[in-house]
Amino acid sequence: MKYSGIGGQAVMEGVMMRNGAKYALAVRKSDHTIAVETHKTRDPSGGIYRIPILRGVVSFADSLVMGMSTLMQSAAYFEEEQDQSEEKDGKKKDAVRKEREEKLKMGMTVAIAVVLAVAIFMVLPYFLSRILEGVILSGALLVLAEGLIRIAIFVGYILAISRLEDIRRVFMYHGAEHKCINCIEHGMELNVENVRKSSRQHRRCGTSFLLFVFLISVVVFLFIRFDSPILQLFARLLLIPVIAGISYEFIRLAGRSEHPLVLLLSAPGLWLQNLTTKEPDDDMIEVGIASVEAVFDWRAFQRENQENVS
Repeated sequence: MKYSGIGGQAVMEGVMMRNGAKYALAVRKSDHTIAVETHKTRDPSGGIYRIPILRGVVSFADSLVMGMSTLMQSAAYFEEEQDQSEEKDGKKKDAVRKEREEKLKMGMTVAIAVVLAVAIFMVLPYFLSRILEGVILSGALLVLAEGLIRIAIFVGYILAISRLEDIRRVFMYHGAEHKCINCIEHGMELNVENVRKSSRQHRRCGTSFLLFVFLISVVVFLFIRFDSPILQLFARLLLIPVIAGISYEFIRLAGRSEHPLVLLLSAPGLWLQNLTTKEPDDDMIEVGIASVEAVFDWRAFQRENQENVS
């Protein structure tokens, strides 16, 4: 069985898992049942996905859109339950109108999220680092200071939102997602007991990806310098897709390589996952397992692995 690495994302009271051109969303509903829905998406095995760097840019865009979409889908489960309890006359909503509204809402949400992320994590650190120009005379050290400010803002942001109860539960589902994937990749049967004792850290995690974006940006910006602050900022914005593409290639390598250097460079991202993942309870693990089994035959995968070893 072809396996390039199943990936996922935590959502509101649930887990999304993707395998190739198929993804599943599993959500724990208020009546304690697990709702699972599967969808088709773009096949990441051909075309532009074979071109290094470019495939990282496209994959990053795909993940962003899919992430926002699944977050809204998971939230819709609880909105529908609220609507059903409030609307007793049995009126049906216009399906076409609702679909258009959801697409418009998702598009606006993605656009706002991108603008805010760029403003907070790329533009703000640049201007804050300019304050140090009178103290730091070296251009290289100023770029390094900018990178450290960017990472500090990112870590501070995670620490701040992790205090919110809803976000903490999302981080617990994030832990369930990682533990399910690690359970499969370490050849164990996918059940609650085995998942519970699996690691909640994974080298292909989006948290590690973002950290590499920040670290690689320091290296790239060292070689891109202009006298004009406006051109400096403009160049940083234009290079975001390139940096994302390079970071994707490293995350892709980190998921497959056991080279000591790769393990060393992956360590900071794994440490940061201690903040973005929390230990899930058994109910959350069950949701993660349901999401995995909807898109991936892990039993066949493990049988083939055992046959190859023998």
